[in-house]
Amino acid sequence: MPAVSKGDGMRGLAVFISDIRNCKSKEAEIKRINKELANIRSKFKGDKALDGYSKKKYVCKLLFIFLLGHDIDFGHMEAVNLLSSNKYTEKQIGYLFISVLVNSNSDLISLINNAIKNDLSSRNPTFMNLALHCIANVGSREMAEAFAAEVPRILVAGDTMDSVKQSAALCLLRLNRTSPDLVPMGEWTTRVVHLLNDQHLGVVTAATSLITTLAQKSPEDFKTSVSLAVARLSRIVSSASTDLQDYTYYFVAAPWLSVKLLRLLQCYPPPEDGAIRGRLTECLETILNKAQEPPKSKKVQHSNAKNAVLFEAISLIIHHDSEPTLLVRACNQLGQFLQHRETNLRYLALESMCTLASSEFSHEAVKTHIETVINALKSERDVSVRQRAVDLLYAMCDRSNAKQIVAEMLSYLETADYSIREEIVLKVAILAEKYAVDYTWYVDTILNLIRFAGDYVSDEVWYRVIQIVINRDEVQGYAAKTVFEALQAPACHENLVKVGGYILGEFGNLIAGDSRSSPLIQFDLLHSKFHLCSVPTRALLLSAYIKFINLFPEAKGTIQEVLRSDSQLRNADVELQQRAVEYLRLSCIASTDILATVLEEMPPFPERESSILAKLKRKKGPGNLHPDLDENRKERSVNGGTADHSSTTSNAKVLLLSCVYLLEPPIPFLSGVYISYFSMLVFASPTTSTDLLGLGSTIATQNSASKGASLLVDVFSGNTAAFPVETPVAVGPVADENFSRFVCKNNGVLYENQLLQIGLKSEFRQNLGRMYVFFGNKTSTQFMNFAASVPADPTVDGGAQLQQILNIECVSDFVDAPVLNIQFRYGGTLQNIAVKLPITLNKFFQPTEMTSLDFFQRWKQLGAPQQEVQNIFKARHSMDTEVTKAKIMGFGAALLDGVDPNPFNFVGAGVIHTKTTQVGCLLRLEPNTQAQMYRLTLRTSRDTVSQRLCDLLSEQF
Repeated sequence: MPAVSKGDGMRGLAVFISDIRNCKSKEAEIKRINKELANIRSKFKGDKALDGYSKKKYVCKLLFIFLLGHDIDFGHMEAVNLLSSNKYTEKQIGYLFISVLVNSNSDLISLINNAIKNDLSSRNPTFMNLALHCIANVGSREMAEAFAAEVPRILVAGDTMDSVKQSAALCLLRLNRTSPDLVPMGEWTTRVVHLLNDQHLGVVTAATSLITTLAQKSPEDFKTSVSLAVARLSRIVSSASTDLQDYTYYFVAAPWLSVKLLRLLQCYPPPEDGAIRGRLTECLETILNKAQEPPKSKKVQHSNAKNAVLFEAISLIIHHDSEPTLLVRACNQLGQFLQHRETNLRYLALESMCTLASSEFSHEAVKTHIETVINALKSERDVSVRQRAVDLLYAMCDRSNAKQIVAEMLSYLETADYSIREEIVLKVAILAEKYAVDYTWYVDTILNLIRFAGDYVSDEVWYRVIQIVINRDEVQGYAAKTVFEALQAPACHENLVKVGGYILGEFGNLIAGDSRSSPLIQFDLLHSKFHLCSVPTRALLLSAYIKFINLFPEAKGTIQEVLRSDSQLRNADVELQQRAVEYLRLSCIASTDILATVLEEMPPFPERESSILAKLKRKKGPGNLHPDLDENRKERSVNGGTADHSSTTSNAKVLLLSCVYLLEPPIPFLSGVYISYFSMLVFASPTTSTDLLGLGSTIATQNSASKGASLLVDVFSGNTAAFPVETPVAVGPVADENFSRFVCKNNGVLYENQLLQIGLKSEFRQNLGRMYVFFGNKTSTQFMNFAASVPADPTVDGGAQLQQILNIECVSDFVDAPVLNIQFRYGGTLQNIAVKLPITLNKFFQPTEMTSLDFFQRWKQLGAPQQEVQNIFKARHSMDTEVTKAKIMGFGAALLDGVDPNPFNFVGAGVIHTKTTQVGCLLRLEPNTQAQMYRLTLRTSRDTVSQRLCDLLSEQF
């Protein structure tokens, strides 16, 4: 209830509340309320005009009755009349009643709006605050239409008091959230940014919340807020707790404002201005340093405020993904929280490290905490923390630790909570396949999965192990022997029977030479499981039996007796009955040659991605986009060629290759680069059908593949339904703000606005590359008619992600990068976006180790004037030695230590690989820390390559 003066205590209201509290039953309460409602109604309808005090008292009683859960159908007009009072308490009760009880469709809205306009123009700060609070609380479209232009004017007016500015900023934030299309972007947008410099920190806090929301909607309009936010943040983190006494919370200076400023900075890429970027780096370093200081208070509020700022700073470091030193420090700080006694801190640390693990700068630092994470998996009491530990193990896994992580996950699986077992199974299956050097280990891992958690092993998992065994001759015998031994256990899970039936039916002959696994023993072992299985598994076993007749003629009579039995020929299930009849007839009338032809061994499957990754994504649900090589959802193929009518730009030298569907003639992807669509059924080109990078080409399973029948079609046949493709139209200016960030790195967020986020992860080897493009729908609304320069699903659900994979081949050296055009409909409006793909010449750089003698001998050989390019330039970023080394190695060159006589210089060497030629390259970077200058010299055997590499590398320092 509103605060009132001592002489204005509304004794009647206090008596009524006391009566309600003293009621002994619900019936007595209702009786007392009905009596009061009748009294209030009679007072409002009486001829005698009520004074302001009486109206306020009765309106308060109605509000109290409504809060008790009873409907109120009168008194609204009296509440509106209170708005015209000049007394604060009466006006406050009127606004409170309207905020709680008045519907946005009420006939009184026009009267309320007039009263609000009068208060907003009164210049009385108390009345203006009440009006602004009412607008924000109601937040209806009618309110937005009436005041969307007035509120920004009040916010930026020079004579507006600080308390009113706070209310105006928060009111505008509310209107923008409820009716964003009605909030105009005008001159006030540039002025509201300067509120970040306001002396009153309450105004700055409210303005930061508003600017953050508006920046997500129109980032360009609020780009100038970055420098002001950095300046304000710098003043806060460098101040002592006594400097901001009114905004210091348990010895932490302005923690809420700090968090909001850090979130605002996450709406933008790292500042391009070196001074601003350096100042921001200092702020982040200061926050990390303060986290290491002893706590100034033992109270939990102090640690909560301190850690809130720290975690938001780490989120900003991860978002920028450009400062290796900060990323490693953030990782180390999070590692300290992994063993903290506070459960929430352990959870947040694990969650943040999952994101850090995807950064190439901090991945190795995250791996150093593997033992701590494994211990958390085993000993943590909270299931949500254990689940985050599983996620982190999955994220930090690579070839060096895959066997250890998979083994720990399998061990934990036996005692894991039922709610996360299926997810663990999927992750183990993915990791085992991705990092399997020895496929016997992969087979053992999948069979252990079935043993430990057979009920949670989905069809996608056992489909995939069959596909891999069929495609790899070296593991077929081992797989047959292993499943045969596993089936001898007294109790086998049905999924193990499925795998055993399929593999023994195909490759049982490879172990039939051993008397312990003779054909009849194999058959008897499988048939002993027959009566325990479901109908689909029995159908698979019948198919295995007919395969046995082809593999083992000596078992033909025994198998025919089984097929001829009444339990098969007269089976109640029509599928089993039909299979038994047809297989029996086939075995009787077909000759040996015909039988061998019909029942020949399954041919290798086209290299494709299984449905496991898509299933894991569905299991995890929609979320923010984090590019990951594992989470493949759609793969398309792009086959490049040079068109006669194209311009002669060097883009034509980059071909985007892959394997997809034959739908229509090629369409231009860029000048001289084309997209073609090929059917998997007629795909015969050995060049494009080969896995170019050894990463496993993928063909995505359709969404309908989640059902068992469609999955069988997907895995056990080559038929693939083609997607309809809509050719995108030409779009506006090409977005290349983040392009330079990818010159020395291969993964991150390439483009982001309020609707769409585009992430990349890529790998390159010699003249070949593979790029994973992730499209993330950041809204809750479905994108319709989604189309890109390569074919895509026509719809992208709200909060969902779509992935495409581009295989790339460098034919010759080039300058311009290809452009990815995206087109979709959002809310009925056609959206066109063009983004420059970070495919640069240095991506095809292979490092070369050289001795000092070899380097300078080769340096002299490349001494022709046209072979050398030199650039002297001002340093744009801090001249940090470790960062410089990381960038040169990220550029692709081998960093040669001890070659240059000056130990402060950096020397590198490598070879640019194209389809037809190889271009050797030597580079030398000479920093001058006093002058803050660099001299970069490159020598290659081709002048165009020297110039392009010099231009690309100069932009990084």
